[in-house]
Amino acid sequence: MNILVYLVPIALSLGLLGLAAFLWSLKTGQFEDLDGAAWRAIQDDDLPGRE
Repeated sequence: MNILVYLVPIALSLGLLGLAAFLWSLKTGQFEDLDGAAWRAIQDDDLPGRE
């Protein structure tokens, strides 16, 4: 039972760290353009005659 004294605060701090990372990603706009990055990855920019 003594191990719970260490594990509960560690679990709570990891949860808060995950929540902070999620809120940071929302604030910086990571989820605003979900399809744009996928389309840019498959878009062919090396077409001949296009410079």
